[in-house]
Amino acid sequence: AKRPKREITVGSQVSIRSKVHYVAPGDVITTDIGFMRGHGTYLYEGELIASVAGIVERVNRLICVRPLKSRYNGEIGDVVVGRIIEVQQKRWKVETNSRLDSVLQLSSINLPGGVLRRRSIQDELMIRDYLKEGDLISAEVQHVNTDGSLSLHTRSMKYGKLTEGTLVIVPSSLVKRCKNHFHNLLCGVSIILGNNGFVWISPIVIDDNQQYVLRFQLPSAPGASSVESNIKPVTRDERETISRLRNCVLALTHQKIMLFDTTIQYTYDSSQKYEVKDLLKPEVMEDITTSARHVGID
Repeated sequence: AKRPKREITVGSQVSIRSKVHYVAPGDVITTDIGFMRGHGTYLYEGELIASVAGIVERVNRLICVRPLKSRYNGEIGDVVVGRIIEVQQKRWKVETNSRLDSVLQLSSINLPGGVLRRRSIQDELMIRDYLKEGDLISAEVQHVNTDGSLSLHTRSMKYGKLTEGTLVIVPSSLVKRCKNHFHNLLCGVSIILGNNGFVWISPIVIDDNQQYVLRFQLPSAPGASSVESNIKPVTRDERETISRLRNCVLALTHQKIMLFDTTIQYTYDSSQKYEVKDLLKPEVMEDITTSARHVGID
């Protein structure tokens, strides 16, 4: 049977059977008393009403509203991009766009050469040689603490310190949850779509067979640079490609289109007829995201 088409007006009832529907504060979600009230909703005179603007989500008999704009709520296994804001004893504080600062323990990173051993006093003395304030990293959420803060880890060669690229901050609700958040696009640029809304764009410096081993290698001695031997001059063409891709991501964000590799690639291909500096004009953003809009809906 064909699903009913949803129409939203303030104070109207929203069909629970709709595929995806948005609500504003005050919209009636349902009058069925069999449903349970979740986050972003409240009961008034027997009606379940939205208290925030967002997307209605249903799990069995539980109904909640996921806000369109909110701080990032991490889940175990999420890929995040963050910035080191403080170096403490045996750990780093990381800004990940969540309500509380995330924590990366010294025991949760790969040691030089990938050796497996207990962390020693020498490792604690070298903690600032590994990562210092201002460094950008990619990591995975290992645990969500009771207070809502996130514990991260980089115990994989695809995670670690990020260099030679640009950071784009978008609403975390626009980043689509996928199996893979690391993409090497056809235009010769690598992109990391962090679940927390931090998007990292950089040139591809190694091939897929090496699986980022060289990019994220840790220093082997105190004071040694972790990426000194891997830094290569970024060419003008690579800079232009990165800038174009950045503007494409911002255009998709402005048009409220979900971000994943397909929509970004479609938008990038559509932007070839424009100069990079013109991509953020309102009429151009609408034009280059037309093809991606249908993909985002599907």
